[in-house]
Amino acid sequence: MSEIRIVTEGLRFPEGPIALPDGDVLVVEIAAGRLTRCHPDGSTTVVAEPGGGPNGAAMGPDGKCYVCNNGGFRIFERDGRIIPLDQPDDYSGGRIERIDIETGEVEVLYTHCGGVALKGPNDIVFDKAGGFWFTDHGKMRKRERDTTGVYYALPDGSKIVEAIFPSDGPNGVGLSPNEDELYVAETHTGRVWAYTLSGPGEIAGGRRPVRGAQGRLLVGLPGHQLLDSLAVDSAGNVCVATIHNGGITVVPPDGSHVSHVPMPDEITTNICFGGADLKTAFITLSSTGRLAAVEWARPGLALNFLNK
Repeated sequence: MSEIRIVTEGLRFPEGPIALPDGDVLVVEIAAGRLTRCHPDGSTTVVAEPGGGPNGAAMGPDGKCYVCNNGGFRIFERDGRIIPLDQPDDYSGGRIERIDIETGEVEVLYTHCGGVALKGPNDIVFDKAGGFWFTDHGKMRKRERDTTGVYYALPDGSKIVEAIFPSDGPNGVGLSPNEDELYVAETHTGRVWAYTLSGPGEIAGGRRPVRGAQGRLLVGLPGHQLLDSLAVDSAGNVCVATIHNGGITVVPPDGSHVSHVPMPDEITTNICFGGADLKTAFITLSSTGRLAAVEWARPGLALNFLNK
């Protein structure tokens, strides 16, 4: 692995990186409630300020940015580090938003599914059919934590279904190269699950009321390792950001030979691929407010509606 290069500093807990074809990288700033464009020279431009807690982000088939907004966190700051904690007093509710990256216009697409409010939407990925999967991580309060799941929705606001329930703090989400499996990382358990897909938005075997019953356990990390967002590379490896053991954990599709790429932030939260041949990994070092770049061992998987 090559030397880590810092692209941008001074961000307010960046996540959800999207490497754009023009060389810029979009990130959300959770603690600032905004979507920001990071330029190669290190400067930034605010794209939109949706408020709440913009989290995962992905470009849709219409060229707009779809954002999981978790509604905000109580923010703790010390020694130059930012740490999101539990549900704040000004929590604005979970939702899926669509943002025009040219005008900054923000539209709210979904706040509920089947009468149940979204609590803390977290990560998102589009399939080749044009729909998107997203996780709802839920919110933590003083003595309780939400039980949530994984959803599939259409970008025109016409359909949303809860496809996996329950899940324990679902966070990162991604698709295998041929889109026959969905990968979901659970934060608190340190587990990555693989779910067989029978079609767009369809988990094989249907929804079951027992956690993990639909899926195959790809990996369960030992010790105190929390999992955040993920990306898949061109070989089908699941590259999942890891907290406390700060870095990127690389998991092959059969779960064997797990490896770890360390990063200089205990709270490493996201990875995406961009640059020439998709061999540059852009990684959010969130507590220290930095976007990093490193030349990766393998190209990333081309994302629908972005890299192709």
